[in-house]
Amino acid sequence: MNTSKNDLNQPLISVIIPAFNAENFLAKTLESVLSQTYQNIEVLIVDDGSTDTTAEIVKSFARKDSRISLLQQPNAGVAAARNLALLKSKGDYIAPIDADDIWYPHNLEKQVKCLNSSAPSVGVVYSWSVDINEQDLLTGGFYNSSIQGEVYTALVYKYFIGNASSSLIRRICFEKIGGYNCKLKLENAQGCEDWELHLRIAEKYQFKVVPEYLVGYRQITSSMSCNFAAMAKSHSLILADVRQQHPEIPRSIYRWSSSNFYIYLAVKSNRSANHRSTLSWLYRAFKEDLFMALLRHNLYLLSIESILKIIVLPPAKSGLELKQTSESSEETTLATIESRMKIHRMLPSQVYERMRFNSLTNRKSK
Repeated sequence: MNTSKNDLNQPLISVIIPAFNAENFLAKTLESVLSQTYQNIEVLIVDDGSTDTTAEIVKSFARKDSRISLLQQPNAGVAAARNLALLKSKGDYIAPIDADDIWYPHNLEKQVKCLNSSAPSVGVVYSWSVDINEQDLLTGGFYNSSIQGEVYTALVYKYFIGNASSSLIRRICFEKIGGYNCKLKLENAQGCEDWELHLRIAEKYQFKVVPEYLVGYRQITSSMSCNFAAMAKSHSLILADVRQQHPEIPRSIYRWSSSNFYIYLAVKSNRSANHRSTLSWLYRAFKEDLFMALLRHNLYLLSIESILKIIVLPPAKSGLELKQTSESSEETTLATIESRMKIHRMLPSQVYERMRFNSLTNRKSK
């Protein structure tokens, strides 16, 4: 541990990590947390009923660093695990990170600097993130929204933060709105707990962004066995609650939101080689928001690829080798991603989406 006096004068950050059978990547996650240039942290890992060596990994780190605490509970889901960590935490700021993601060294330092210099009305600061694979290599995906301020309606439309590991949150936000929603697990509707939490925060607080790629969001092709139906149900239940509480929000925004989420599920299904599921989610996306879907050129490619892989199965028998689209064979760098981002911003779908976001934020400010 290398905590300077200067760090100790800064706010304490409680890093909370839910972990269920996380032995494959938990050590990498902890190393990235402990290597932060901002050192005034406590790290609370909740072993959510793991049956692997998750607890032993945490204990080995805790023996070397007193800032680490292991909490254990019978398997109760990610929301309950995060809530237990919140209950035991002492920090002024809360920094969630999933047990397979990583932070690059300056993430907390830059988020704290942004939050410290912000008005009390700002409750959340989030960073940009990049997709990484099992070897921590960039795969080309990225999340780089510039949306900030009053973001509630924009957040209903799309979870622009990107993932659960990118935000730093004032403790007072949890004191005012409560913790993570455990009811979703009871209804077999897990998957959108972090989005639901940020929605409740956005009703009372503003958001700010650190426009730098400081988070590695791990995409693991071999374990893409998510319950997509449960995730869709999670999204649908949350939207139903929002619709009931905010009748002033136009119905079109809910359709746009559903379409965006179905596209996300289609991409996830494609990565898990479930091509019939991919087509099903794409169909639902087109049905909810036809015009935007027609502007997304990559959806045509995804549709064609899924159809071909359904028709030509297995590839070995036909002599065909269909190229995987989820990851590039060439090494991806931040410079590559920056170049892709510039091209990406000029695509018709992205231009139109920025128009939508602008209209949503302008509507909120009026």
